[in-house]
Amino acid sequence: MKTLKTFFILLTVLVSYSTVKAQDKTAGTAINNVLNAYLDVKNALTTDNNTATKNKAHDLLTAITAVPMDKLTPEQHKLWMTYSEKLEFDSRHISQSDAIDHQREHFTSLSKNLYAVVKGLKLNTNTVYEQYCPMKKATWLSETNAIKNPYYGKQMLTCGKTTETLPPVK
Repeated sequence: MKTLKTFFILLTVLVSYSTVKAQDKTAGTAINNVLNAYLDVKNALTTDNNTATKNKAHDLLTAITAVPMDKLTPEQHKLWMTYSEKLEFDSRHISQSDAIDHQREHFTSLSKNLYAVVKGLKLNTNTVYEQYCPMKKATWLSETNAIKNPYYGKQMLTCGKTTETLPPVK
């Protein structure tokens, strides 16, 4: 009887653990979709393409609103709630503007807020580099260590430096 009771306790723990892992994977996938959509916006800005930037920002807004908040842990949920409206605000402005200067202006705060989310949630599956533009005094996130400056595009594409590396979370 004691062995059966122990078995059921272990089974319950295992099922609970599996459910939490599934929730992490769903939330992780959604956050990585946000990060990838952000990187598409960044890459469009590096080519000075305001139309592509506008379209990619619309995709980013869609990814942000698709994050399943009920799949986040309480701590992750609190962090996401702190930044999600700010991310939506900047993404919406970028997606509605044809002026690349205005897009870049909102990209500054978008980058700062997304950095806080990625660093705090620890759900990124790939290495993320925080990079800094000394001329703009602003940061952005990148999928590579090579500098491709979204604030000045082709004008000063390699201006900047990597300031932090966020390793992938397995």
